[in-house]
Amino acid sequence: MAVIKASYNDKRLLARLIRAEAEGEGEQGMLLVANVCVNRVRVRCLDFVDINSVERMVWQSPGGFEAVHHPYFYQRAREKEIRLAERIINGERHHPAERALWFFRPNGTCPAQWWNQWNSGRYKLHCFYSPVESECPDVYRVY
Repeated sequence: MAVIKASYNDKRLLARLIRAEAEGEGEQGMLLVANVCVNRVRVRCLDFVDINSVERMVWQSPGGFEAVHHPYFYQRAREKEIRLAERIINGERHHPAERALWFFRPNGTCPAQWWNQWNSGRYKLHCFYSPVESECPDVYRVY
């Protein structure tokens, strides 16, 4: 059962985003980025109070994704990434992004905090950051 509402076009858009953001980190890296994306649509807290669709999440500005500013994002979605997007839309969660709302790629080690959010772990080159439960209880809810 889907944890967010997503049309076929939404799935393709999410697939393009996860590919552009994390293709170099393989399938697991793209699943982690998809976790962050779906979490942003699910919650109503912090920077994501009005982000209630995949489209709004992808195009959020400020605070959105760097990939949408590069030509690679605009390539056609592939079936592989669409299937990965569907897995996360259908409720899969992967550590360290299961409750993360942010990620970034530092030049070195992951800072313990980034924009006042706590590091929940690293996968290859990306560090993931989750809010504390008191600031965003939605992301801690089981679905």
